[in-house]
Amino acid sequence: MVMKASLQLRIGTQLTMTPQLQQAIALLQLSTLDLRQEIQQALDANPLLEQEDEFGEQVVSEAEEPDWAESIPDELAVDSDWSDTYQDMASSGSANDGPDFERQAAGQSLHSHLLWQLAMTDVGPREQLIAESLIDALDANGYLTQPLNDIRDGLRAQGLEGLSPREVETTLLRLQQFEPTGVFARDLRECLMLQLATLADDTPLLMPAKRLVRQFLEALGKDDTRLLKRRLGLDDEQLADVIDLIRSLDPRPGSAYSATDDSYVTPDLIVRHDQEGWHLELNPEALPRLRIQPDYASLIKRADKSQDNQFLKDHLQEARWLIKSLSSRNDTLLRVGREIIARQIGFLEHGEEAMKPLILADIASAVEMHESTISRVTTQKYIHTPRGVFELKYFFSSQVSNQEGDGHSSTAIRARLKKLIGEEPAGKPLSDSRLVTLLEESGISVARRTVAKYREAMGIPSSSERRRLR
Repeated sequence: MVMKASLQLRIGTQLTMTPQLQQAIALLQLSTLDLRQEIQQALDANPLLEQEDEFGEQVVSEAEEPDWAESIPDELAVDSDWSDTYQDMASSGSANDGPDFERQAAGQSLHSHLLWQLAMTDVGPREQLIAESLIDALDANGYLTQPLNDIRDGLRAQGLEGLSPREVETTLLRLQQFEPTGVFARDLRECLMLQLATLADDTPLLMPAKRLVRQFLEALGKDDTRLLKRRLGLDDEQLADVIDLIRSLDPRPGSAYSATDDSYVTPDLIVRHDQEGWHLELNPEALPRLRIQPDYASLIKRADKSQDNQFLKDHLQEARWLIKSLSSRNDTLLRVGREIIARQIGFLEHGEEAMKPLILADIASAVEMHESTISRVTTQKYIHTPRGVFELKYFFSSQVSNQEGDGHSSTAIRARLKKLIGEEPAGKPLSDSRLVTLLEESGISVARRTVAKYREAMGIPSSSERRRLR
């Protein structure tokens, strides 16, 4: 058999992955912390790039925008074939394993939660350093186990001169107002007192509860009810109510936060509510503002091809492109975030039970981007809401439809299940079959195996196990 060579002409379109476009995509999918590191490396390597004092959105004027910047799409409509050139850093597992959008993002650490509150608090640079040291000194339960004198000595060693014990104590008192209530306590008594101090003045038996914690906590630990009744002047019923009030407090306020991740999350977006409704904006504290260094830029005036002049021109082009890429990243993040929030207003106003079904394709169609772009934008990007800090992927969940065709978010169903189980009678835990019936009564039709699947995913034991535990 004889093989003959032939020439064929094929017409088609192909997106050219220029180095600038590749890095624009890379910046798009980086988390805020990783992006800060990239920016710092660029600042260290490029003399034409400098950081402004204030943080905020990157802006490039039309006069500064180079010709080649047109090759960077404003929307960064990432094609799925680009994974051959640039792998998704957030992907893991085999190629056949799709992302699990029903799983909530990893829990936020206590360190992250406190640093966010500190960033939203009006403090000076000096108090900021003290506060950060106090936050770093907390244990996993939210207690300040390190003596204040040791913290003060450490700050002095770092160059904070003239630091007095009163200054550290004042900062600590301010931090003790942060959430979760009771954090930054130095012992159990202080932790409980901080929580009691936040209760309304008309809370029944609040004053004897405060006195018990302040003076007779050891007697409570020994269950010396006779002593407590005599010293507090209470009868059996009143003392029981006081003890119930104290037991309703959280002795380990920091334990509810994830302790598996030493890094902390900086929200990329902030959602706020005012008289005009809900508004989404970039977090001004997330990224530094960059600009072209004017002194070096003014030196690029000659048309010669000297080595020094070419060096400045190359770095000027790189600096302008980086600023353009950051601006494009912010615009894309805002567009996607606003569309997500517009579809999940119910969650913001009523909680998880009002979560709507949402998949990548819904957002991709609305903002006219590829699904892979939405995946990159929502991975390791966080939003601060009145209900907490969430990864953008948290707002995506599959739809569970009933026989009438009505759909419910799997997140909303899990939230409803958790509420039903939390309100069940202590001696009569609800079986999975009973939970199915209760869900149907509220308009949610699911199979018993689905209820069992969601219950197990939330770490809730079966009804028989719950009965034994109680």
